[in-house]
Order: sequence, then structure tokens, then C-alpha cells
Amino acid sequence: MKQIASKKISGSLVVKTGLHIGAGNDRVEIGGMDNPIIRNPLTQEPYIPGSSIKGKMRSLLEWKLDKVKQFSGKPCACGRADCPVCRVFGSANNNRGSADDSKGPTRLIVRDAGLSSEDRQKFNEGKPIIEEKHENSLNRITAEANPRPIERVVPGVRFDFELVYRVIDTGDNGAIDESNFEKVVKESLRLLQNDYLGGGGTRGNGRIEFASLRDEHGKEITL
Repeated sequence: MKQIASKKISGSLVVKTGLHIGAGNDRVEIGGMDNPIIRNPLTQEPYIPGSSIKGKMRSLLEWKLDKVKQFSGKPCACGRADCPVCRVFGSANNNRGSADDSKGPTRLIVRDAGLSSEDRQKFNEGKPIIEEKHENSLNRITAEANPRPIERVVPGVRFDFELVYRVIDTGDNGAIDESNFEKVVKESLRLLQNDYLGGGGTRGNGRIEFASLRDEHGKEITL
């Protein structure tokens, strides 16, 4: 088993509708934000964790390939060498005993996506790239509204996107991994563009678009 190549896709992740990647809030403050976005703790800049991007890519692909077990909602963890999900995205550690070690390590690495240089400058200049959106849940009996503010990154903001894909020879000269790069990685990016990222997607949040994508040689990539 030998890694024979690394493929890369880099470019921009463009926010098309307000984006909310939640940070959680374990403190209740009067007049405070109930649903803050995740931020870099040193700079307070918003960013998108690679785990959020990769997790949604995987989830959408599992739905397409009928890998979602009814009622459980758990990710595919079969660990089989012929499973495109486990081969590309990895399988759960707690299923290692039944995994097929011949598939090798996880192929896909997704980096955290930080603000583009242009939007970082806007943020540092105090220009609005984050908004506070107010939503209401409604009591169906009393018609009483319960407001719930959430933070969102505003449309038009760009994040620097990068993923790396490892091609490993498992006795086939990397043919399976080469095929999965097209059928799994690129397809899951297409699925993500047509779905949503982060929270509140069924209420309009989280539509994104990948732009100016290039490979490790600088060649333009289309999805």
C-alpha cells in the first residue's frame, strides 16, 4: 500500500444566502445572542470548520447512495474497501474491529475555510459581514411569538476553500481512488451546492457556491 499522488481543489466558497455555522452558547445573558456563529477565538473572524463541510458532503452522498440506515440516522461505518463513502471519508473508529483494513486510510482532507483577504480587510475595517437575523416560533394555540435571534454571515462573503485527496495504490495502481475522485469527491461538492451548509437551511440559510476552483497544477476545475 503506497500513496502515489495527492490531488487538490482550491478556490472560493461564496455565501449566497445568510450562513449560520453555530458555535453553541453555554451562557444565558439578558439581551445576548442565543445562536452565535463560530469564530476564531484570537481574531473573532468567522470561519467554516472543515468538519462542517466534510460532514455535509458525506451526509449528502450517503443519502444518494442509499447508505442511510432507517431510524438510526448514523453515518455509514461499514469500513468496507468497496464502500466509496468509507474509503473516501473514513469510517468510525468504534467500528474498527469489523473494518476492512485493505481500504487504507481516509482519502479526503478538508481544511478549515477562513475569510478571503478582501473580506478579512472588510471585517478589520468594521464593515458589516455579519448580521443578526430575528426569527419567531409561534404558539399555535395562543398565537404568541417567541423571538429567537441568530447570527449569520451575510451574502457575498467569500471563504478560502481547500481540500486534498490522497490517491493510494492498494494493488490497482490507484485506479479506484482516481475513479472516486470524480464520482465521490466532485459529486459531493455538487450535491452541497444544491443543498445547504450549516443551520436553518430549510428556512433559507446556508446556500453556498464554489467559485474559481483549480487543481494542484493551477488548472480550472468545473463541477
